Amino acid sequence: MTRAPSRYSAPTAQSVAEAAFEKATTKPVDGPSEARKVALPGAKELISLRLDQDVLAHFQNDGPGWQDRINEALRKAAGLDG
Repeated sequence: MTRAPSRYSAPTAQSVAEAAFEKATTKPVDGPSEARKVALPGAKELISLRLDQDVLAHFQNDGPGWQDRINEALRKAAGLDG
């Protein structure tokens, strides 16, 4: 007589690793993390921004630092310049 297959099987190393990977890479669904709620002074965030070619050329013409110059212009336009 053959034995009936067991419904419980011990976790394999692969399934344990996959569970750990999923836990580490899954974004929380309950909202922003605590780290994102607190703004650090001077912290910058990487974003994607579409600009007209002539506007981009204007800031890039003066060489390196063009991103900082765009940031300064945006801060001034938003009334955030200290």
